[in-house]
This record gives sequence, C-alpha cells and structure tokens, in this order.
Amino acid sequence: MDPFPFRATRAGALYDGLSLPVSVLLDNVRSLYNVGAFFRTADAAGLEKLYLCGITGRPPKRAISKTALGAEKTVPWEHAWEPGPLLEKIRSRGYEVVAVETAVHALDLFDWAPRFPVCLVFGHEVEGIREELSALADTHVRIPMLGGKHSLNVATAGGVVVYELLRKFRMSGLALR
Repeated sequence: MDPFPFRATRAGALYDGLSLPVSVLLDNVRSLYNVGAFFRTADAAGLEKLYLCGITGRPPKRAISKTALGAEKTVPWEHAWEPGPLLEKIRSRGYEVVAVETAVHALDLFDWAPRFPVCLVFGHEVEGIREELSALADTHVRIPMLGGKHSLNVATAGGVVVYELLRKFRMSGLALR
C-alpha cells in the first residue's frame, strides 16, 4: 500500500490547481451526521461553500464534528432560515440552481450537462425538497435507482452527485482555464 496521500501521486496531479465551481444548499436536513458528511464531501471535492438552511444543523455541534473530522472548520458555510431569497441571490451570480430529487421530470444525472457554476439543492431526508424551493430550480436531476427503495441517504446522494460533477468539470476543459 502506498504510504503517500492521493495528492502526492501521479494521479493526483490531474487535480492540481483545480477549483470546483459548485456549492451545496441543504434545506431542513435533520441529521447532524448527514450535515457532517456533507462538510467532509465538500472538503474532499473542493466545493466552494455549504449553505445550511431552515432547521439544518450548523457547527459547532458534536455530531457534525464526529462525521466531518474537522472539515466543518475549513469549508466555508453560512446559515439562512429562508432559502428562497438566498437561492435567488446565488442565481443572480450566474449559478445554475439544481434540485437533486427523484421526481419523474428530473434529468438523469449521467445525461445532465451542467452549466458551471452550479448550486446543488438537497432537502429533508424523508420529505425531500420543499415544493416552493423545487419551483425555484433551473434544473432537476435524479440519480438512477435500480433497487426497490428508489432513494439514497441524502449525504450518500450528495457524494454521488458532487463527484459526478467533478468528473464532468474536469472533462469539460473548463478546469484548465
């Protein structure tokens, strides 16, 4: 096993200097462990920022720290009780606002051609994205579901979508500009 971290390997050089123009908005995510997992993913993929909205927990919280392993101290974040005005502000800065949900009208994640920069919106673990927030999205994207449950844990879904965006961004050539 290689004793060096990924970034020190030849494969890691592909990502040197890359800055992923992606933010995530979490609305009413109940589990502090899920919030911590998003901080960890945001750090790992180099996301710009996390927006924690509604009842979504925010640091400092022990359960967030337990999962984030310190990422909650390094990833930029802000809290807003009402996500609608915040999303409008983000859109006005040129972001494609993308609701990640299992709606029938949503595009398949692998068919979606994102317009960077992107702000991903994730909702409540059981109820999903609030209808009024979903209506503000420019695009709706779903992860293909082949099993009987038709959903993933919100933090797992976040990791899947973020890393697919990283792949698409690197392949787009925009990463080299």
